[in-house]
Amino acid sequence: MSDGKCLSGKTALVTGAGQGSGRAIALRFLHEGARVIALDLNEVALATYHGMEGVVPVALDVGDAAAIEACRTAHPDVHILVNCAGIVRHGTVLDCTPDDFAVTFRVNVEAMYHTIRAWLPGMRARGEGVIINIASALAANATAINRFAYGASKGAVVALTKSVALDFIKDGIRCNSISPGTIQSPSLEGRIAATGDTDAAMKAFIARQPMGRLGQPEEVAAVALLMASGEAGFMTGSDVVIDGGFSL
Repeated sequence: MSDGKCLSGKTALVTGAGQGSGRAIALRFLHEGARVIALDLNEVALATYHGMEGVVPVALDVGDAAAIEACRTAHPDVHILVNCAGIVRHGTVLDCTPDDFAVTFRVNVEAMYHTIRAWLPGMRARGEGVIINIASALAANATAINRFAYGASKGAVVALTKSVALDFIKDGIRCNSISPGTIQSPSLEGRIAATGDTDAAMKAFIARQPMGRLGQPEEVAAVALLMASGEAGFMTGSDVVIDGGFSL
């Protein structure tokens, strides 16, 4: 008998689950009955899951193909894959060093390549599966100053999502992306602190939001839950923008 939770009986793997939107997604999925495999490089952040029934925390580098394959071997049956791990590098194309460009694409794009290749075959074998990739409002719909590498990588995520959706639509696989605007998170707070003028930086981030506020991780998690549930069974290849009107 169903317990009324829309993800009961499902296993969800969430990367970047240590904090911010990734953590909010993991907790929302857990609340809706899913078993959650929470991946993050930050072992301290993952420690907050210890003792939490239904969550398996795994510390690894999502850009490490061998580590991802080892995780797949340990946890082969994943019904829902959420690629949320990501980094931000500031600057124009002239500021962006080869290392900045490489690490941005390694974490923001190549990691998705590795996770999708790892768990998609199992989804195909079952005849169903959901993949959710976190892109950004600073991609196909808009951009922001000094976000060259980040914007380029997130644009690639949107294209990657559509390609996977089209290639495997006949196999029961749905692949969609979420493009958040500025979301309140430890990552954002760290970047704001690094400016040296926390108040001014926060005001600047809020000022570019037509709604006059930052988004919350739980709001991103709500969109992810819809995509993961059967309610969105006719949705694939879509990019849902949740940015408080930033890209209008």
